[in-house]
Amino acid sequence: MPKFPTYDGTRIACHLRGDGPPLICLPGGPMGASAYLGDLGGLTAHRRLVLPDPRGAGDSEVPDDPASFRCDRQVADVETLRVHLGLDRLDLLAHSASGNLALLCAARHPDRVRSLTLVAPGVRAVGIEVTEDDWRAAVALRAGEPWYEEGRAAFERLWAKEASWGEVLDAIRPFAYGRWDAAAQRHEALTRAVRDQALAGAYYADGAFDPAATVAALAGLAAPVLVIAGEYDGGPAPTRAAELAALFPDAELVVQRGAGHSPWVDDPEAFVRTVAAFLDPEVRTVVVDGVRLA
Repeated sequence: MPKFPTYDGTRIACHLRGDGPPLICLPGGPMGASAYLGDLGGLTAHRRLVLPDPRGAGDSEVPDDPASFRCDRQVADVETLRVHLGLDRLDLLAHSASGNLALLCAARHPDRVRSLTLVAPGVRAVGIEVTEDDWRAAVALRAGEPWYEEGRAAFERLWAKEASWGEVLDAIRPFAYGRWDAAAQRHEALTRAVRDQALAGAYYADGAFDPAATVAALAGLAAPVLVIAGEYDGGPAPTRAAELAALFPDAELVVQRGAGHSPWVDDPEAFVRTVAAFLDPEVRTVVVDGVRLA
């Protein structure tokens, strides 16, 4: 597990998996260690995954300046990683909250991004709002599941501000996955174990985002963009993911059927097939009657 010193001397840990051209994979959380990404459903058969732990998380060092946890400040960590790897441009993949970080990287350094893959991405950086109605619609899709009634009641308490996320989390966990089976439960437990909730507030601290400036910068991004949304996800719902994709001059939206917030867990083959095709310059895709053909 190599480490590299970033701009302020904090040593960032990078985990390497697989072979092939490097794909930088930013974990969500926010501020979750990269271990929960695993091999992204087998994407290691096509790419060498470079999985950095965010500063202060996983095997990375805790910085001296707590303000450096803020999302926009971490753009410099990604840029330092690019220089450390000796790459002119990055193929960048981001999941969940780190979608915001990847968007800021692309806005600030558009010429250093070869491709951008956004998986169930956070959208605060571009001012897209994930609404209660989005979540209500996503929750309604799961009616009939054995855990639905308890989970829906927990969401109602949350929406009524009668409970916090932490108080209802156990009841609503199944909504993050297409199937609440053993694989999903193992993944959810690992995700919880590598996330430091105390750092989430610092990541989203005031001043982290300037949506108007970011949207303007992304309108000139030449790199191709893939946005993957889970059919059952509420944050972002496919409609919000479509709004994000519309901000780029060259973007493709894929809604993975039967998937939640971690689509490589719900259907690894479908996820890897989609991402590998997007990253392969020899593959071109078209959408016919809503079906994506490679």
